[in-house]
Amino acid sequence: MQEKLKAFERLLTIMDELRAKCPWDKKQTMQSLRHLTIEETYELTDAIFDNDMEEIKKELGDLMLHLVFYAKIGSETNAFDMADVLNGVCEKLIHRHPHIYGDPENSGQIVTVKDEEEVKSNWEKLKLKEGKTSVLEGVPKSLPALIKCIRIQDKARGVGFDWDNKEQVWEKVKEEMGELQEEIAVQNQERIEAEYGDLLFAVVNYGRFLNINPEDALEKTNKKFINRFQYLEKETKKDGKTLSDMTLEEMDVYWNASKKFYE
Repeated sequence: MQEKLKAFERLLTIMDELRAKCPWDKKQTMQSLRHLTIEETYELTDAIFDNDMEEIKKELGDLMLHLVFYAKIGSETNAFDMADVLNGVCEKLIHRHPHIYGDPENSGQIVTVKDEEEVKSNWEKLKLKEGKTSVLEGVPKSLPALIKCIRIQDKARGVGFDWDNKEQVWEKVKEEMGELQEEIAVQNQERIEAEYGDLLFAVVNYGRFLNINPEDALEKTNKKFINRFQYLEKETKKDGKTLSDMTLEEMDVYWNASKKFYE
């Protein structure tokens, strides 16, 4: 533990020195760091997706630097400092885990939970007690739409608003497909977009019932397509051909060959 605390203290000291002496670091604000933090977060998710432990370690360090940076800026205006940040999250974790730390509203009695789902349900109920008016308030507005969809459904499920089984969800998917086809038939573009969105929402929901993370599944498909398409580009070039001059049938020969290497 001491070694970890010493390493964290070293980072805090370096941040103080950079903020005082480095022209670039001195110039940064929370607003200027925001897009860089988003980029670092995506780089971390890439490393996690690839299960690259060395890269995960590096990206965690980069992200940790950003967290320390924000706390340093906050301390300069006396808004908050790193101690406030860490104590705040510690208090929140203790309050939202009454099954471990006890319920302060019930003389510290340990709350009994039967499984992970009940923990998640209690978590959302506790957040409402803290002053939130909706369980969906915790979903960031700037999240990419697919991830936002997943989080919305997770949070609704946490308070019991959910289907009973996957068969019901599949029926909803088929219903949305039918409604989309109806709008396509009458060529109402605004309604087509609305029904297409409803279909995507239902498909994401179905993935959840199959214990599939839609974001992960789609990313795997993206990578598979990239690998196969790049194989297509490489092999056609090797044969002296240009994609723009080839028919779809000719390209399909190479595409089908790529499937042997990228499933």
